[in-house]
Amino acid sequence: MRAQRSIMAIVILVVAAGLVFAAGQGEQTWKVGHVRPQGTSTDVDLTAFADAVAENSDGTITIDVFPASQLGNYTVVQERVGIGDVEMQLAPASNGVTKALGITSAPYLVTDWEDAQQTFAWGGDLMNAVEELFAGENIKVLAQYPKYFGGIALAEEPADPTNPYADQGLKIRVPGIKSFELTATALGYLATPIPFSEAFTAMQTGIVEGVIGSGAEGYWSSFRDLTNYYLPVNSHFEMWFLYMNMSEWEGLSAEQQEIVMDSARAMETARWEAAPDETESYEEQLAGIGAEIIPFTDADLAEIADKVREEVWPQIEDEYGAELFRRITN
Repeated sequence: MRAQRSIMAIVILVVAAGLVFAAGQGEQTWKVGHVRPQGTSTDVDLTAFADAVAENSDGTITIDVFPASQLGNYTVVQERVGIGDVEMQLAPASNGVTKALGITSAPYLVTDWEDAQQTFAWGGDLMNAVEELFAGENIKVLAQYPKYFGGIALAEEPADPTNPYADQGLKIRVPGIKSFELTATALGYLATPIPFSEAFTAMQTGIVEGVIGSGAEGYWSSFRDLTNYYLPVNSHFEMWFLYMNMSEWEGLSAEQQEIVMDSARAMETARWEAAPDETESYEEQLAGIGAEIIPFTDADLAEIADKVREEVWPQIEDEYGAELFRRITN
């Protein structure tokens, strides 16, 4: 009788272990959110990623894509990913929980696409810090998704746009982020913090004459009816990240992890190739509806970058951790 009970206990343990293994390795359905409308390049890329994961995992991992912030504002969704309420997101890094994550959009951190690839290289100081900071929120970074270099959209003509020492005579909307406010001021504009949801109305009614904080793609999507001048000043580099809940990641088998990571990095590689041309195409679309694209020479951009770095960097480095910021920028 005692031997039978022992055998039964072993059987129960084996079955339980099998169920646990099956739960970890079996079919899973995840949600992934992003902020762009359905049908945009971001939505197309993320859908292709989800399809690749489903195909390569033989359907054991299904990823449902939710465009246009359907899961909530990206800052909130980042927190939801951290607690496991949402599995994945493709978005800018929010500094709502970890202030230092704002370093990825620091003004003039990089100056061109080649510089961006070097600065954001995996294994470098910046990406090591980004991975560590996200891990502190229980989030695993899977891939980079470079978007564009930032610029300024204006309804009115600035006084001397290529001269960063001139008073441009215009009031522009800035996000409620210290670095953007200081950058706008350094470039000769009167900075006015306004929430994004109110920015269009503020520009339409003349409360401000322009906006900073996005690039040609963002202005085409949200401000094209108001944009008469576009200034590609490369004010910041817009890098997004594809990431997922760390506990969910750690619960995958090594094979599943490889499938997810390979699919993510394939999207990243394709995006680095497509992003420069896409930025140019949106500038051309703005020009096509009558906006004047104000040209900046390399010398102009270098002078602007030097001024912002000299004036703004010392005021923001403590937000990211002065030692880290100096190590990256040096």
